[in-house]
Amino acid sequence: MWRNCAFLLALIFITAAHAQDKPLLPGTQPLTWHDDIASRKVAGIDRFLLREIEKSKDGRARFWKRDFSSAENYTKSLEPNRQRLAHILGVRDPRVKFDSPELVAALNRPALLLETERYSVYAIRWPAVRDVWGEGLLLTPKNGKPVASVVAIPDARQSPEQIAGVIAGTSPRSQFARRLAESGCRVIVPVLIDRKVEARNGRAKLSSREFLYRPSFELGRHLIGYEIQKVLAAVDWLSKDDPNVGVIGYSEGGMLALYSAALDPRIKSACVSGYFSDRRSMWQEPIDRNVFGLLEQFGDAELASMIAPRAITIEVSRGPQITVGGDGGAPGELWMPEVDTIRKEAERARTLAGDFATSIQIVARADGSGDYGGDEALSTFAKSLSADAKLAPPPDKAAELLANEIPDVPGRMARQMRQIEQDTQRLLEESAGVRADFMKNLNTKSPEEYARTSAEYRKIFYEQVIGKFDYPLLDPKPRTRLAYETEKWRGYEVVLDVFEDVFAYGILLVPNDLKEGEKRPVVVCQHGLEGRPQDLVTGKKDAYRDFAAKLAERGFITFAPQNPYIFTDRFRTLQRKANPLGKSLFSIITPQHQQIINWLKTLPNVDGNRIGFYGLSYGGKTAMRVPAILTDYCLSICSADFNEWVWKNASTSSPYSYVWSGEYEIFEFDLGSTFNYAEMAALIAPRPFMVERGHFDGVAPDEKVAHEFAKVRFLYEAKLGLKDMCQIEWFVGPHTINGKGTFEFLHNHLNWPAR
Repeated sequence: MWRNCAFLLALIFITAAHAQDKPLLPGTQPLTWHDDIASRKVAGIDRFLLREIEKSKDGRARFWKRDFSSAENYTKSLEPNRQRLAHILGVRDPRVKFDSPELVAALNRPALLLETERYSVYAIRWPAVRDVWGEGLLLTPKNGKPVASVVAIPDARQSPEQIAGVIAGTSPRSQFARRLAESGCRVIVPVLIDRKVEARNGRAKLSSREFLYRPSFELGRHLIGYEIQKVLAAVDWLSKDDPNVGVIGYSEGGMLALYSAALDPRIKSACVSGYFSDRRSMWQEPIDRNVFGLLEQFGDAELASMIAPRAITIEVSRGPQITVGGDGGAPGELWMPEVDTIRKEAERARTLAGDFATSIQIVARADGSGDYGGDEALSTFAKSLSADAKLAPPPDKAAELLANEIPDVPGRMARQMRQIEQDTQRLLEESAGVRADFMKNLNTKSPEEYARTSAEYRKIFYEQVIGKFDYPLLDPKPRTRLAYETEKWRGYEVVLDVFEDVFAYGILLVPNDLKEGEKRPVVVCQHGLEGRPQDLVTGKKDAYRDFAAKLAERGFITFAPQNPYIFTDRFRTLQRKANPLGKSLFSIITPQHQQIINWLKTLPNVDGNRIGFYGLSYGGKTAMRVPAILTDYCLSICSADFNEWVWKNASTSSPYSYVWSGEYEIFEFDLGSTFNYAEMAALIAPRPFMVERGHFDGVAPDEKVAHEFAKVRFLYEAKLGLKDMCQIEWFVGPHTINGKGTFEFLHNHLNWPAR
């Protein structure tokens, strides 16, 4: 037994020593990691992004120029911040002007739902944006002029009728719309899109909110934005004859009340219940709360400070505890933050508001119950709207419902969803024209003018769409080890530092027939979803066909990087963490590739002017984005991915659409208004660009690929006069590397003779 153990220990020692003795690439240190480096990579990026979230609060001050000289000047000084907030929330369309809300009735369902001694309740609707309408209830006091006008916003899991006391489902003490009406306020209660989860198009199970979030996000809008527009449209009407307009909401409604009041100075007072925190964990919340770039400038404290010197009341109450996602939807949770966290954020808001700090009030339910809309919160809110407001005592029972007059709640929800969905599809149809107008300053009169103007768009693409981390690259400290030895080439695993906790990893293949002093081209070969560099070398994967190794056999130096889109939700939540910072997965992937290029150029046998890029599937997505930013790549080949990308992400009718799939990280904010694949290719121009397309590739139908590629070909050949610089190879095959026309393209444009 002892001898067997001694033998095993000796064998382990010899194996480890042999691994350390493997030849290194000259000029590098030994790579000694023996864990799963791809897993280590994803974990490091996760730590990096969590640190960036923690640091975001300290970086916001540079965006704010508050003027405390007067209340009026303070409000004016925040206008740039309001414009930015409106942009990222998708509140960018003019609202429809209207005289009055409309009553909603049917032959068997009158608009008047409930009548008490103090107020009446009507079913109403009102226009917001284009053909998107708000819908809900109007509570009007019976005795005299209203003391104030309020938009009372329920949670997404509540109906307007529940907080208005028309139907059961909410504690009478928390029916804050009803209580405000009983106190003499005129109240509008909008319906919110609910969280019903079901299979969409028979595929991914998504909540109603996530289903509408996906296409709107891609098109520069947001479900939050649509609902804010409905709230502000109600404010448009209420404020016509009443200067005392307020917004109040619980949970999702609290979020909308906070955003709406921050955006619109006409709102005199806001009350937020069950929603106030520092937002550091917003990446864990339901994805329909994901706002691209929010944490760059805004936490809840900053939003509250935008409401000052107007009044805001923050009620510490228990929000809904829910878990969503799974089976294709993005995982998310709602929970109540620690009371200390809420209070600290409120105190931070007061600090930011400076001289106007007293306008920010925080209250808690004295009885410690789970109810919301307590006496102190409602009284503080009502008095901030009007000195004449006197809070009515809490009801001890539900209001009596008139017979046969319950609204058609399912039908109303279906209308609300259909209107937003149809509006996104209208925006999708119009998006090509919006992008054309956006790109109108791209000057094709001369190569010099094109280079100058495309550089401006490249900057926009990187900084505003992809998201750029403004950190210098670290010293790469290259570490290598020999991983493959074949008759024609050697393969080295390589690790390079990029940022703290962020590194590049990949496999470098070096042909054996390199001569001293000889300079050769490099092809950077990129794997797809859940792939690894090894798959491109000797993985024998059908889709990849070992194309990095085959190119090395042809005499190219090749490098196959590990990209972080691996381990399903582990990488998908990286996107969730990056988005609130105004960043994305490609905010990490791009500097990784820059470090790879920088290092490759230091190798004695590499021609730094001949480094090309070739990627499949998610690697094809990389081929559209990274070379569009990094001009060190002298050409790019997109395989098994090129198509009408905005359509693929935003269409709610196409079976090819990502709206129906589990890839919840795939959606990129506002591509519809900025950069589709033709526009990304325009940033690659005038460098050579090629598409590899299998007729039976399920990415998209041929006609969509051809439609988008035609725009690219027109730019290259008709506008820039570049013949043979932009090509597409169609082949009879599926989602795979074909390696024929693309290999010829590489030999031609990297000036390396075919073997």
